[in-house]
Amino acid sequence: MSDAIESTGPLSQQETARLLRLATYASTSVAIFLIGAKLIAWNASDSVSLLATLIDSMLDALASIINLVAVRHALTPADKEHRFGHGKAEALAGLSQSLFIAGSAGFLLVEAGRRIINPAQVESIELGIVVMVISIVATLLLLGFQQHVIRKTNSTAIRADALHYRTDLMVNSSVIVALLLAAIGWNGFDGIFAAAIGLYILYSAREIIVTSYDHLMDRELPDEDREKIKALVLKHPSARGLHDLRSRHSGTMTFIQLHLELDDDLSLLEAHKISDEVEDNIHSAFPGSEVIIHIDPQSVVGHEAVAEFESGEK
Repeated sequence: MSDAIESTGPLSQQETARLLRLATYASTSVAIFLIGAKLIAWNASDSVSLLATLIDSMLDALASIINLVAVRHALTPADKEHRFGHGKAEALAGLSQSLFIAGSAGFLLVEAGRRIINPAQVESIELGIVVMVISIVATLLLLGFQQHVIRKTNSTAIRADALHYRTDLMVNSSVIVALLLAAIGWNGFDGIFAAAIGLYILYSAREIIVTSYDHLMDRELPDEDREKIKALVLKHPSARGLHDLRSRHSGTMTFIQLHLELDDDLSLLEAHKISDEVEDNIHSAFPGSEVIIHIDPQSVVGHEAVAEFESGEK
């Protein structure tokens, strides 16, 4: 999914908080339900591929609980010590989730290797398949709600959580295939599928790590968003240019700051009015963002550019 901001319209802080809390409650509840169902099926079947998906669900539950705590903290309003809010708690949660995912993948690969070397008979195959079908249905319902929340809030934590459950769909489907193969006597595929699941889980952690790292390091918005901001600024008939455009994400907030170049002879009141209009244009395209505009006379900008060029040649 693109990192570009998606939104169907501005949301109030209260509505954003409500959606984020509902998403975390939903993912935690689904994960706990699936743990119970998969534990019963694994205990009855002794399938290592079922164990793989059980471990995955346990980590989903742990990650969802971390998300629950992180989102509550991220939604805390800005205070004297944290003027830009607490949004980076979401990125920290995403980074910690990736560590759990990598650890589970490593354990799973060891267990899968053991089962490949020493294949074992899989029991209660029908029960395992039923549990996997239930898991797929529950996961699809949860993902549908999570995608709605992501479109509305652009939350890093919920995006990371949804990645877990997208991988679950592939994991659960592959377990069904492994169980069907075991039903016809091909027990060796149980360990092979578990190993493939482990490798895929390990690979999926990369996206969470990259996204979380970018937010923690204040990575700029994607180029398409930056170009969109420039176009919105220059669309105003009084805008003569802009420079020093800076942007970053922090949780569900987007911070945008820039220098707006205007004619020299404008009064302070006129310049302020133009700045407000440009800010409104940016807000309309990036709802919920915080925009800071510094006004520069056009001639001063030109003189500064010349002086910088001349000093660079010395």
